[in-house]
Amino acid sequence: MKKEFTCIVCPMSCHLTVYQEGDNIIVEGNTCNRGKVFGENEYVNPKRMLTTTVKIDGSHLKRLPVISNDEIPKSKILECVNELYKMTVKAPINRGDIIIKDICNTNVDIVASRSIAKIS
Repeated sequence: MKKEFTCIVCPMSCHLTVYQEGDNIIVEGNTCNRGKVFGENEYVNPKRMLTTTVKIDGSHLKRLPVISNDEIPKSKILECVNELYKMTVKAPINRGDIIIKDICNTNVDIVASRSIAKIS
């Protein structure tokens, strides 16, 4: 089965056609090796960074922005987001604090992407 992707690794935005022949993944349309690697990964196991927010108590803000410290399999994104939407953290929070370690058994941590002080 052929799949079409737009490579997002560099500003060239190459149009990729990716398919499998036997054990080989064939990538066509890439202008660099990074596009070939992107196409192979996107075909076999697509991954994405996760950025969202979680509820926070004890702050002048209602939500804390968070980000994954590595890419998460695309098939697990919804499960991870649902887990994050269930939780509430307490201020103060420092940028880089781990909010959830190994979210949904992905070996990826969710960290705070900004600091938020506690209100007095």
